[in-house]
Amino acid sequence: MMSNDFIHQAGFLHGGDYNPDQWLDRKDILEEDIRLMHQAHVNCVSVGIFSWTRMEPREGEYDFEWLDEVIDRLWKGGIHVILATPSGAKPAWMARRYPEVLRVNERRERLLFGERQNHCLTSPVYREKVRAIDTALAERYAAHPAVILWHISNEFGGTCHCENCQAAFRNWLRKKYGTLQELNRRWCTGVWNQWYTEWEQVESPSPLGEMSCVSLRVDWQRFMSETCADFIRMEKQAVQSAAVKLPVTANLMERFWDYDYFALAETLDVVSWDSYPEWHSGDDIARAAEFAMNHDIMRSLKKAPFLLMESTPSQVNWKNVNKLKKPGMHTLSSLQAVAHGSDSVQYFQWRKCVGGPETFHGAVVSHNNRADTRVFRDVTQVGEMLERLRPLAGTPVQAKVCIIFDWNCRWAVDFAQAGLKGQMRYFDTVNGHYRALWEQGISVDFCDMRACTDLEGYSLVIAPMLFMLRNDFEKKLKEYVSHGGTLVMSYFSGLVDDTDLAFMGDTPHGLTEVLGLRVEEMDALHPSERNHTMLYGKQYEIADLCELCVPEGAETMAAYQQDFYRGLPVITRNHYGEGQAYYIAARVEQAALNAFYGKLAGQLALRGHPFADLPRGVTVTVRGNCFFVQNYSGVQQTVHLPCTFTDTLEKTEKNGPVALEPNGILVLTRTTKEQNTELMIDKD
Repeated sequence: MMSNDFIHQAGFLHGGDYNPDQWLDRKDILEEDIRLMHQAHVNCVSVGIFSWTRMEPREGEYDFEWLDEVIDRLWKGGIHVILATPSGAKPAWMARRYPEVLRVNERRERLLFGERQNHCLTSPVYREKVRAIDTALAERYAAHPAVILWHISNEFGGTCHCENCQAAFRNWLRKKYGTLQELNRRWCTGVWNQWYTEWEQVESPSPLGEMSCVSLRVDWQRFMSETCADFIRMEKQAVQSAAVKLPVTANLMERFWDYDYFALAETLDVVSWDSYPEWHSGDDIARAAEFAMNHDIMRSLKKAPFLLMESTPSQVNWKNVNKLKKPGMHTLSSLQAVAHGSDSVQYFQWRKCVGGPETFHGAVVSHNNRADTRVFRDVTQVGEMLERLRPLAGTPVQAKVCIIFDWNCRWAVDFAQAGLKGQMRYFDTVNGHYRALWEQGISVDFCDMRACTDLEGYSLVIAPMLFMLRNDFEKKLKEYVSHGGTLVMSYFSGLVDDTDLAFMGDTPHGLTEVLGLRVEEMDALHPSERNHTMLYGKQYEIADLCELCVPEGAETMAAYQQDFYRGLPVITRNHYGEGQAYYIAARVEQAALNAFYGKLAGQLALRGHPFADLPRGVTVTVRGNCFFVQNYSGVQQTVHLPCTFTDTLEKTEKNGPVALEPNGILVLTRTTKEQNTELMIDKD
């Protein structure tokens, strides 16, 4: 949880990325910004993210006077600052003088100066320069009353394949495996005669060389994750070297693949992320479920409230189709983040720049410099709402369900040459299970297979496509079920170990007794092929992947209706110890998952809200004592309130049928004689 008193004193952070260094020749605009921020109920901005050359125009020569003036002006206006380290985009003078700081791509080509995150994380020169400017910033600003949080770099991503990285990778492998013989064994390099006889022969994956060894590719991703985490630790140490040690964050991203976010989160005091849903692109219900899952993953990284560091108040400019948010969607999507555990709503960006690649990216203040716009009114409304919800800031989200989402497993699934090569869709598969719970308003935590993962206390654990098992996680699942837990697993699980060696024996490895079955084969379907199954008296469609399972004690709940494996189980249930385990052997349609989890939720009493029979596209998220009733259906819906509630945004009482506009949201608390119209938040 954020170790900063400001959150608890002032409530939610509201503001965004502020780039005053683009306007140093316009003092009138800088003064006008403060007035407009007050009008929009902005209380915090992020400063300095891409300002390295302004701060250090020449090597070793720092210019902080402009930043002094900016931070002092903001603080005089009562606005707090999240101060960024500028390491996300290096100066041109550095790239020119020290070309070794530039990245080398997988084709072994050194990149030119430009873009962002185009630097080598292992470069001694780059680390030296970053450490120096970070230390200077800390010495100058850590004690400034305006500054409440360090923002490390910006949207870490990508990999470097330079000689520094190759040497570091080999050292990492030496520590992991000890000897080349052990590496060869764990990578099974005898296949295709890929034996290594000297450490210098090992290179990172490249289309010019080795790309087929999944063990190599997964270890490379692990190495780059640990390298990024080490870089963050280096920056954290630098900014916390001052007498005042402020908490540290780094803005993560949606659906992110490059690095293991559970590993990165261990280096951070506060998790934050940048959320850019593609609303109104076809199915807002599916999009809402996807981004609800993203929010819950971010909250789960540290089991604590997170910060929404970036979102757009209107549109972006980097997607193929850059749609505006329709009326209500800005409020709905902003409060969705709050409902799932965010303690902020921040934007990219405060003011539109007049040139460069993001000239037409959405901003609170557009090129017309007006406050009487639809976007500015939307932002102001969110700011007012966050002030009314102030007691909710800092409160956790309680969940009875945990879904296993593991970056190592994800990489292994994506690299696997099996089933639908390159199209196994790990994230989407997990999201399908998540969506079935989200539509019912059931809160969900996420965890991975780290040794420290604790499943105790969850009524339900779901492990979709747990292809790679590591840290003896199968033993944790077995113990969890035997002690009374309910487990749901799916196809393509328990097939390889942590270095991608296939398990010898029946699969899912170590869990056949728990599941009461073994898997013999998996059929991949062409895009035009379909199978079907019956569940609870209704037929559902199956696509993509079908496993052929042999029950060994498990009860068949649903079976295949076509092909040579007609009659084999699609969904099974098995009692083990004091608990039960379900197995879903095929990629069933979303409606089947909804029906399955609907029945299971009732049996396990998973719902944390009193609402029943919600219209399609309307869901409820619970945080503290607040019920966030959200309408993603695109049409007006009627919600029947089961009792009298207080509308915490309007400060009125509501009961009976209530109309919910398209993209509408209600934030309700129960009304009782003792509670009446006050917003009471349970902070335990």
